[in-house]
Amino acid sequence: MTDTNSNAITRFAPSPTGHLHLGHAYSAMFAGSEAERLGGRLIVRIEDIDQTRCRPEFEAAIFEDLAWLGLSWEESVRRQSDHMNDYAGALERLEGMGVLYPCFCTRKDIQREIAGAANAPHGPDGPVYPGTCKALAKHERARRMNAGEPHAMRLDMVAAIEQTGPLSWNDGKAGTVEATPEIFGDVVLARKDTPTSYHLAVTLDDHLQDITLVTRGRDLFDATHVHRVLQELLGLSTPHYHHHELLVGADGKRFAKRDASLTLRALRAAGKSPANVRQMVERGLCAPLAKAVD
Repeated sequence: MTDTNSNAITRFAPSPTGHLHLGHAYSAMFAGSEAERLGGRLIVRIEDIDQTRCRPEFEAAIFEDLAWLGLSWEESVRRQSDHMNDYAGALERLEGMGVLYPCFCTRKDIQREIAGAANAPHGPDGPVYPGTCKALAKHERARRMNAGEPHAMRLDMVAAIEQTGPLSWNDGKAGTVEATPEIFGDVVLARKDTPTSYHLAVTLDDHLQDITLVTRGRDLFDATHVHRVLQELLGLSTPHYHHHELLVGADGKRFAKRDASLTLRALRAAGKSPANVRQMVERGLCAPLAKAVD
């Protein structure tokens, strides 16, 4: 476990794109237990930047499920969709530092470039963007942007690392981790339909909400490499991290929102009590629970 201080602030930050499942319960309870252990506070944040998939009814269900589990959190709740100006301001700062550039490539363009390249590098999210638009002249970028061409804003990772120098972070399970954000290549920080990315939004939110301990699933461990670069570039605080293991079902696969039978609502309807769910989650008895609910 990661030790901070008595002013520790943890957070549970779900996206309202479906109902919470047993894996969410584990993550929320882990964040809550760490806040309690450290004599700190738990914050709930709604990460709803994807307005095409987020629904008000799912947000309402999140609070209902968390309360049913017996968790308490500090008000008020931050909704990312209410703070797009914050993310736009961060993008402007990065652009002023010369580490952002517009990318006009479609997904098909990128796939074609990668297919035509020998030994294209791969990162945690798959093939790394080959940097096609990075070579565009400034006047050409401006012309295409002024013409209204759809584009994304990418972080020039090489330029960013040149400004930050070597970076690291402290993880409750892995210890001191040397950041290697170059494995991601030039990540997208904003699109026309989604004016901020997960990377930019959560990094800025954690700073603005004074989060001192980020607890989240092991599947997000690699994302921290990118988050450290953004923290350094933007002068943001660096919290401690604890990337916990992921709960899996009887089939050995991690829980997902498509697993309707394992949502907290379904468990409640099946007669499970908060104590039942909490006990099974804390012990990691996922297979027996999945078998009992099916």
